[in-house]
Amino acid sequence: MTMTQWFLFFLILQVVHFLGTWKLYIKADRKAWEAIVPIYNAFVLMKIINRPTWWVILLFIPIINLLMFPILWIETIRSFGKNSTIDTTLALFTFGFYTYYVNYACDVKHIKDRSLKPASNFGDWASSIAFAIIAATLVHTYFMRPYTIPTSSLEKSLLVGDFLFVSKFHYGARVPMTAVAMPMVHDSIPLTGLPSYLNKPQLPYMRLPGIQKIKRNEIVVFNWPADSLKTMWGDNSGEFTYKPIDKKTNYVKRCVAIAGDTLQIIDGLIYINGKISKMPDRAKPQYLFIVDTNGKQLSARSLQRYNVREGHMRDDKYVLNLTEAEARKLQNNPSVKSIVKQNTPSGHFNKSIFPHNEQYTWSIDNYGPLYIPAKGETVEINSKTIPIYEHLIREYDRNDVTVDGDKMYINGTLAETYTFKQDYFWMMGDNRHNSLDARSYGFTPFDHVIGKAVFVWFSWETNGDGIKNKIRWDRLFTVVHGSGKATSYFYPFLGLLAIYFGFNYFRKKKKEA
Repeated sequence: MTMTQWFLFFLILQVVHFLGTWKLYIKADRKAWEAIVPIYNAFVLMKIINRPTWWVILLFIPIINLLMFPILWIETIRSFGKNSTIDTTLALFTFGFYTYYVNYACDVKHIKDRSLKPASNFGDWASSIAFAIIAATLVHTYFMRPYTIPTSSLEKSLLVGDFLFVSKFHYGARVPMTAVAMPMVHDSIPLTGLPSYLNKPQLPYMRLPGIQKIKRNEIVVFNWPADSLKTMWGDNSGEFTYKPIDKKTNYVKRCVAIAGDTLQIIDGLIYINGKISKMPDRAKPQYLFIVDTNGKQLSARSLQRYNVREGHMRDDKYVLNLTEAEARKLQNNPSVKSIVKQNTPSGHFNKSIFPHNEQYTWSIDNYGPLYIPAKGETVEINSKTIPIYEHLIREYDRNDVTVDGDKMYINGTLAETYTFKQDYFWMMGDNRHNSLDARSYGFTPFDHVIGKAVFVWFSWETNGDGIKNKIRWDRLFTVVHGSGKATSYFYPFLGLLAIYFGFNYFRKKKKEA
């Protein structure tokens, strides 16, 4: 829906509210016209139901307002004496239209100073739970959300089983585009597999101001752009499955190139604007190495010593996932005859490699050069650039695009150049040979960005033996970015927690005394 359509929808809601409440406004010693004036009517309603005016703010926050509406339906009828369980049930199951019955068919009186304390323990419990959900949803949607590392694409930098907190305010919280969705779940209802949202209506893309821009080599959580594509591998036979941007699969990768960069990969090493990219010291890029041991077995203890977590055998040789430093260390093992880094040369077309076009014979280890689009920057449109930027111009920048050979028509006009509408980024995994990343699906638009990975609050090793070894104690309460070995703040946190509870305990005892 466009902003104009949403404005008209908002006006319709005002009319619906007016028709269902104007008599109630009069009975509360207000004027009928006050029920139809947008925003002002909400402030008046808060006075009628004896609730704080800051609740009005919650009514205009997407997703949060869906949780507030049922509360207001119930609060409104209770302000006019409709307190029974049946009244509450009817208000909920009629989506608030029970107010029409109260407004026109019931002889009710406004209770000005009604008690806001729930009439039963169950009511008190339900009220507390409702506002706990609202508070948690507000934090989850606009400030900080939890995320779990499901795959090994960032292995050794972030581990499978790491539980992250992802900051939304660093890059600016994205206002949910899916207007009707269950709070605090992603694209499906737990245990059912059913969608947790409605495709329509959709809010226009909006983002709150952030405190920083995305920097090179930061670890970023985003919605996977290829989630709805049928042509990622160059196969047009699949069906297009539409998913709203904010309901596409959550991904976490390292942003190796930002908008305006020119990226190239040479023998597995990343070059940005012609210079080799300097990775943070906590980054642990890994590659597959062929390790020849003349048929000798490497013991599990030996592999563990060299921090090997992934590997297999091929033609009596080990294929191990290692960092460059680990490979050099393993070379000193007397059982190792040779160790060679795998390197896929360019020159052969691979349809799984973006842009999935025979003009580009790039590989995962030798890729580019490729320009990463920046908002406001312009590129020429020709036979070389169309395969790279066509999908971006059509789907991400939302233009009507028709391609005829080496010509592109944008919104019905033959285009010789194109100016990008938003910034784009290049996301890759540190596990270079085991990561489904930008080399497969291409660019990540800024409107797909969720936030910045900032904190590991828990880490679980599935293959650990016993609870002591399943929890990675040294990773609890560690920050994601920074230099040097990550420091766990778990025990200092427990100490502060003990001080807090101890202080409250003694303060309570002092008051009782």
